[in-house]
Amino acid sequence: MLPARFLKLSLLRRLAAARAAEAPPPLKTRLFPVRGYQSRGYSTGGSSKYNKPMKQFVEEDVSTSRPLIYYVVPSAILAFAGLATFVHYNDEKRMIPLEAQQTSVPKRCNINRPAIGGPFKLYDTENNVVTESKLRGDWTLMYFGYTSSPDVGPAEVQKIADVVKLLESKHDIKIKPLFITIDPQRDSPAQLKAYLSEFDPRIVGLTGSVDAIRQIAQEYRIFFKKVGEVGQDYIVESSHNMYLLDPCLETVRCFGAEYKAPDLAEAITTEVQKASNSTTN
Repeated sequence: MLPARFLKLSLLRRLAAARAAEAPPPLKTRLFPVRGYQSRGYSTGGSSKYNKPMKQFVEEDVSTSRPLIYYVVPSAILAFAGLATFVHYNDEKRMIPLEAQQTSVPKRCNINRPAIGGPFKLYDTENNVVTESKLRGDWTLMYFGYTSSPDVGPAEVQKIADVVKLLESKHDIKIKPLFITIDPQRDSPAQLKAYLSEFDPRIVGLTGSVDAIRQIAQEYRIFFKKVGEVGQDYIVESSHNMYLLDPCLETVRCFGAEYKAPDLAEAITTEVQKASNSTTN
């Protein structure tokens, strides 16, 4: 028979094993963050079937913070878009007066030609206002002279009349002949009409105030001055040049008094054909 102390140890071991078996398992540690939540509580008063005792579960709330780049990048994009819109709006405002100015300036056909000529406002033999816009679309042969010229003036006007006839009969080219007086004090519209009708009624005569004539003479680089002035008796020295203007009002060529009518007609025909070929190509 076993001693009493061995029996006592055996009983103690069995009792410890039984207690260990009845104890709940240890809690496991969670390795991921747990978000806190709370169940809704309802009042226990009343007899509604939805009334339940309030239970509250509180767990640790772990806040997650985003990096700073999530806030900096969107702000930078919005700022850049606003700046681009502002710059584009200002560019459009600056372009409006520029476009308006470009529409008011006649378009040049060839930027390589010298800038001779400009706007003017004169009167024809019927006292009608004539500006440079009246010449647009036609080839024009322009001459500056005066009706009281003793010798060179009448010869040049006769040359213009002959050239107009040669161009129409031989080359089927229509050109507008233009006579601008450099003596507006004596060359009235009626005087111009009577003078030019003796050569060719198709020649358009223009006159105007002294300032208007001086301005257009400067624009076309025409030299003239009065000589031997005694009252209304004087002569006017001038360069006697003729200018060929294309339909864009550009000065294509300048012809001196040495050109004869046939030579002048051939030179004008060459320029007209050259311009026509460049347009078709």
